[in-house]
Amino acid sequence: MTETPIRLLLADDHPVVRAGLRAVLETEPGLVVTAEAATAEEAVARAAEGGIDVVLMDLQFGRGMGGAEATARITARPGAPRVLVVTTYDSDADTLPAIEAGATGYLLKDATPEDLAAAVRTAAAGRTTLAPTVADRLMNRLRAPGAALTRRETEVLALVADGLSNQAVADRLHLTEGTVKSHLARVYAKLGVDSRTAAVATATGLGVIRR
Repeated sequence: MTETPIRLLLADDHPVVRAGLRAVLETEPGLVVTAEAATAEEAVARAAEGGIDVVLMDLQFGRGMGGAEATARITARPGAPRVLVVTTYDSDADTLPAIEAGATGYLLKDATPEDLAAAVRTAAAGRTTLAPTVADRLMNRLRAPGAALTRRETEVLALVADGLSNQAVADRLHLTEGTVKSHLARVYAKLGVDSRTAAVATATGLGVIRR
């Protein structure tokens, strides 16, 4: 008795990437690339038509909807296919929204063909595969309550997210500008980022601040 093939949808805005994924996956027994999508919107629409078991989803598309939002829309439907994120991005600001959106797995594009095929099969079975760097980061975040921001650090970052300069934040909170810079330096270290933009994006993704 032959095994039912796992039907795949490749969602990536780069034709060369889709061709590479197809070339790798179609050499694997039991895997069939059924459809491709160049935009996140196309991926959502094609997944809704049925006949797909696993969607391989990039996170960043040229314009329009992103991969995390597409993942949320796909997985919200009853009987939805599994979504395996395959991307070059492994920061918290990328991984956490995708996982929260319902992605079954998260793999980086430098994965070996063997790891990619194994992750697809794991996703089809409803189990989770995480790239080692992503898994390590998530585990460290769970293990390290010290990474949590203090109330004052959260206040400072929330004002930065509102577009205030360091001096404006200092004025609002009755602090010196140097104190604000010190708070931000500790925020960057705790979140593992090196810029205001990345700190805001990561903290928003973690639900630490609301936009």
